[in-house]
Amino acid sequence: MALEHLFQGSALNAVDAKGRVSVPAFLRQVIERRGDARTIVLAKHDAFPALSAYDPAYAALRHEKLERLLEKQETDPAAELEYARRTMMAFGATEEVPYDSSGRIVLPPMMRRKGQVEALALFIGVGETFQIWNPKLFLADANVPDDMKDIARFRIEERGA
Repeated sequence: MALEHLFQGSALNAVDAKGRVSVPAFLRQVIERRGDARTIVLAKHDAFPALSAYDPAYAALRHEKLERLLEKQETDPAAELEYARRTMMAFGATEEVPYDSSGRIVLPPMMRRKGQVEALALFIGVGETFQIWNPKLFLADANVPDDMKDIARFRIEERGA
């Protein structure tokens, strides 16, 4: 199953005290092109101190990928345990949040804590999914390419933050 519509671009939006943040229109358009749900699935990112986000329809594709990975590793005795761990994180450690007509979501407290999201949320499209970062952590992360950090700095300057 190939995805026809991919998440691209970046934006920086304010997060209020209740955890409300507006999801950029360019990301919502992809969600709505992929399916009928006006919902975003949030999870702690596997590698970064950030949140991974996607549409509910992507969950089936994610499951297929995990199944293929298990098939490739079936001769490894630890593969079943690793598969169980990955599926637990991929599906049990997620939260679905609806967005309203203006595109606002409420970041659940657990997800906000897991992603360390404070007053600002940096949205980064990464193809099949998008990420939600605390911009301070994004700029401090040694694994983030310098060109992406330049984009984040531009978004921060543009916002006057």
